Amino acid sequence: MSEAKLFCDLTQSYAPQGGGGIGTYLREKRDYVLQHTDHRLLQIVPGPEDRIVENGRHIWVEIGAQPVRGSPNYRFILRTRAVREVLELYHPDMIESQCPWVLPWTAINYRRAFPETALVAGYHTDFPNTHVYRVGSELFGHFLARALRRLVTGYAEITYSEFDRIYTLGEDMRDLLASYRIDHVDVLALGVDAETFRPERRDPDIRQQLGLAQTGPLLAYAGRLDNEKRADRLLAMFRELPRDLDAALLLIGDGKLRASLEEQALAEGLAVAFPGYISDRKELARLLASSDIYVSAMADETFGLSVLEAQACGLPVVGFAAGAMVQRVLEPLGILVELDDVAAMARAVEQVWRQDHDAMGARARAHVVERFGWQATFERLFGTIYPRAFAAAEARRQAAGWFGRRPGVPVPTSPRGLGAGWS
Repeated sequence: MSEAKLFCDLTQSYAPQGGGGIGTYLREKRDYVLQHTDHRLLQIVPGPEDRIVENGRHIWVEIGAQPVRGSPNYRFILRTRAVREVLELYHPDMIESQCPWVLPWTAINYRRAFPETALVAGYHTDFPNTHVYRVGSELFGHFLARALRRLVTGYAEITYSEFDRIYTLGEDMRDLLASYRIDHVDVLALGVDAETFRPERRDPDIRQQLGLAQTGPLLAYAGRLDNEKRADRLLAMFRELPRDLDAALLLIGDGKLRASLEEQALAEGLAVAFPGYISDRKELARLLASSDIYVSAMADETFGLSVLEAQACGLPVVGFAAGAMVQRVLEPLGILVELDDVAAMARAVEQVWRQDHDAMGARARAHVVERFGWQATFERLFGTIYPRAFAAAEARRQAAGWFGRRPGVPVPTSPRGLGAGWS
């Protein structure tokens, strides 16, 4: 791709506070585009009100949206007309969709009007199972949940067949999409900033700063404190630890479970600190590097970026043997136990602590530095996945016999064509 192009990220899965992997991806991609390419980048996310900020080759757009019930840090865009206006204002050469609901079809419908546009989708979560079946089985029972899953699987097949290229974060997800009859799929490993997340950021005074007097292992978790991340299992695991271990727990993040978890910890006199969501990446790295063991209760981790960041800080990991945790936590780097067995998880924490946990953490750091880096991620994205998408888009246009629209739509100098509320 020698010619400079305009790429667009389009997602619901962004939150200025409490966000996870998508927010990091958007930020790292922006930095890569501006520092290593001549391309321009348009990023469209939910926000409290309509807003456009143009900063050279980077264009940041927030579409006013209502908060998600139970997850106030997140918002859900329903005003697809406003999104379409932004797309027609800037005319991106490629749109990358990062979520399964509503916005993929905004991109698809735009592409139908402007066939020269290429479409890429990141398939991060098996939403027919994670979002539909698991929630539905709790609400309606397994029989109806299975029916809903079949229905939504059909939606996934129809939706993602419209994209020129799809990427997943692991081979297992690519195999799953093949079972959905979706085969134009690449694998893209995310990266970690090993310069920011490193053991040297360890602060020996961190426990005093957090009000923790314990001398045993300081366990850490960083992510949303909600049901999807299963943060309640971490508190359940902590209760199972022997008192003579003298452990403390650091739950970094925000979410709808935070208030109840804080109340439980306070009522039971548990040594648990809740510093909230940390937007400063160096401060997050300081907290992680100052801990001893990283713990995660995720069952559906799609890549495990927070795990990689903890490993880059030199922490061994204890978690459940499910999802991407199996690929992130190899045997020399930590211990995984059977899903939802919090007692086994507590025993694993004790085992790691009483063994040479520093050596285990050093191996984890070396593993991450050797295999993961954001530059490699975006070199593959821009060097392999995007060119394949452009080629598929051109083949699609030729097969349709449609040559009436030519690429290279002039870029507007200001967003004034939009309605009131844009600034």
